[in-house]
Amino acid sequence: MKIYVGNLDFKVAEEELNTLCAQYGAIDSVNIIKDRSTGESKGFGFVTFSESDSGDKAISDLDGKDFQGRPLRVSEARDKPRGGGNRGGGGGRRFNNNRGGGGNRY
Repeated sequence: MKIYVGNLDFKVAEEELNTLCAQYGAIDSVNIIKDRSTGESKGFGFVTFSESDSGDKAISDLDGKDFQGRPLRVSEARDKPRGGGNRGGGGGRRFNNNRGGGGNRY
């Protein structure tokens, strides 16, 4: 089971998040999301537990709990929507005949 852990202090390392969550069961992975350009934490991450019962227990115990001076937001992770997202693609020029200018007309 994969859980979302939000409102993390930007200095929290994956090892610290792993230590916090390991008390609830075996962990497959911990991933704190970082900004692509700066490499700095975005203040949230994901923890994947081997068993769903462990994830459920972590959610119920950790949601709202103070961790390094901030109240955590913990819930079951949702799948990221595929396609249709605005990722800066589709650039290029858009031509609109109603906007004057543009080339020679014969």
